[in-house]
Amino acid sequence: MTLYATGARNAELTHLKFSDVDKQRMVVHIQGGKGRKDRDVMLSSKLLEELREHWHRLRPRPRVWLFPGHHDHCGDQPIDTKTVWHACHEAVKKTGIQKAVHPHTLRHCFATHLLEAGADLRTIQILLGHQDLKETARYLHLSQRHLHATASPLDSLQLKDRSPQEE
Repeated sequence: MTLYATGARNAELTHLKFSDVDKQRMVVHIQGGKGRKDRDVMLSSKLLEELREHWHRLRPRPRVWLFPGHHDHCGDQPIDTKTVWHACHEAVKKTGIQKAVHPHTLRHCFATHLLEAGADLRTIQILLGHQDLKETARYLHLSQRHLHATASPLDSLQLKDRSPQEE
């Protein structure tokens, strides 16, 4: 849920700390992403509620890591990226989805769904932490809704009535 709600990379997710969740500003601070860049992404109210429930389920309560490692999820190290991969794989199996889905797939879904909801490419670029807009532009081809919602410029022209022979 956190991968999809934030668009974080798997490695970024595993290194999230409780202090990275800013309830006042409703943002998640992602530190040291690709290229060692920090960024803020939106904190969904649904995600905030789920993270609260997650924290209450953990015994003993973790002090630093949002997703602590170790078999009882109370370690002083963050969860491993392979653990996230396996959790994603198990969740997909439970749903019966036949396509290959990986943690990074949720990042792609995050970006594509933002684009389909009307977010501009520059905003998505910032949220994903891409340095180059070309990296973000690849999501344009994934958005079928965008493609079908775009009218041809020809449709906006006023053409004179033509006889069928002229066409």
